[in-house]
Amino acid sequence: MEIKLHSYNLQLKHTFTISRESHDFQPSLVVELISDGFSGFGEATSNPYYNITVENMMATIQQNLPFIKSLSGEEPADFWQKLQPLFAKNMFALCALDIAFNDLNARKQGKKLYDVWGFNTDKNPMTDYTIGIDSVEKMLAKMKELPWPIYKIKLGTKNDIEIVTELRKHSDAIFRIDANCGWTADQAIENSFKLKELGVEFLEQPLKADDIEGAKKLFENSALPIIADESCIVESDVEKCFGLFHGVNVKLTKCGGVTPGKRMLEKAKELGLKTMVGCMTESTVGISAIAHLLPLLDYVDMDGGLLLKKDIANGVTIDNGVISYADENGTGASLL
Repeated sequence: MEIKLHSYNLQLKHTFTISRESHDFQPSLVVELISDGFSGFGEATSNPYYNITVENMMATIQQNLPFIKSLSGEEPADFWQKLQPLFAKNMFALCALDIAFNDLNARKQGKKLYDVWGFNTDKNPMTDYTIGIDSVEKMLAKMKELPWPIYKIKLGTKNDIEIVTELRKHSDAIFRIDANCGWTADQAIENSFKLKELGVEFLEQPLKADDIEGAKKLFENSALPIIADESCIVESDVEKCFGLFHGVNVKLTKCGGVTPGKRMLEKAKELGLKTMVGCMTESTVGISAIAHLLPLLDYVDMDGGLLLKKDIANGVTIDNGVISYADENGTGASLL
């Protein structure tokens, strides 16, 4: 099995701001695995919150190249299990490898990935479109630029309620709120009642991940469902979220790919938790992988490719929130 590493600095259409950072470019690594005339593609982006860079992802992969190449005949679950101990400190790199291997494996079988998993895609949810923190005028301009049935609105400012109140005047779309750890429990409880009146569907990770007591208080008193993000990173976190959150947002980059991500979602459903997958501003390579998990999801945030000034890949397409699969097998992704 041959391995190629492709690094990119993806330019965004607009400056993207959340409660703790802003950026205009998103560094990204695409892994290509080649075997028997087929190529499989996987992606992971850099993230300062988790101390992940394209450089340290590439370094971790290169350190383990001989072993990775030796696993070409494995099943995806075994491939992931054998690599996980070597990538425990860089699950983002493992994610790119895992997605690429699942893509490659499905292509060799002449199947789409969701068919390999035996999923029915008839009732897939629609994706939201993210509006980053900005002036109200610029947030409204972004909504006008791309009218959408569901918006995910980033908050964590001193004027959050005022922002949503103004946005609501201009749209009947479903609103989802992501405060990225920017609130206290008392703020979140108070905001939940006001935001419910404004037609908000749920709150995503309003508190810091280590605020367990605050999470308990919020879970018991919130007027809206609370979805975990930074509090749900790896497989063992799903059970920890039970009784503290109403649902979990699984990020493939953080947990190490679609192999553990699928297991996390299945566990969450067993526990009666709402299920969601979110993106980390990946190109259509990473977004195409997320699409194959849609049958397991209640909600999805897979707008990464839509946020880019110029995409680097073909794959799934999205029109007004509705996701359509590519004709190609595997995840359907291919580099331009």
